[in-house]
Amino acid sequence: MSARGHCILSHGFESGPDANKVTALAEAAERLGWTHERPDYTDLDARREISDHGDVPARVQRLLARARDAAARGPLVLAGSSLGAWISGHVSLQLPVAGLFLMAPPTRMRGAPPLEAAQVPISLVHGWDDELIPAAEVVAWAQPRRARLLLVDDSHRLSRHAGASAQAFAQLLESL
Repeated sequence: MSARGHCILSHGFESGPDANKVTALAEAAERLGWTHERPDYTDLDARREISDHGDVPARVQRLLARARDAAARGPLVLAGSSLGAWISGHVSLQLPVAGLFLMAPPTRMRGAPPLEAAQVPISLVHGWDDELIPAAEVVAWAQPRRARLLLVDDSHRLSRHAGASAQAFAQLLESL
């Protein structure tokens, strides 16, 4: 059986490619016949002299290079958590993607443009008690895009909802 498509799963700032959430997403993708990869941005996150969020432009370029190659081979879904969600949305405007999955997405960050995304199916998971990004901002961002939004009783890290996030991701992949 050939793959249905490819997923690139981007971890958040000061996290890593083996973090619980992106690992759960990778397992969900694999079960559904999607290939996946998890870029490592930890070297860029360590570059605090660039900004409070590490080297964001280099993160975007790293994802864009991987996504260009993957998009040329077939359907591509970008997924990310926090800063990984922001760069996924940004990159989705620069090449064809089939869908976006954003966890705890920053709708705005100091020194960066507001979160934007391609007009594709979008699914979001966000914590009601997110201490960095108010849930109301994410609801307001999702509404005009008619994005699927799952709000959970959790904080920014969504540590109690890796399974629910993976289930929501699987629902997005199944819908494509």
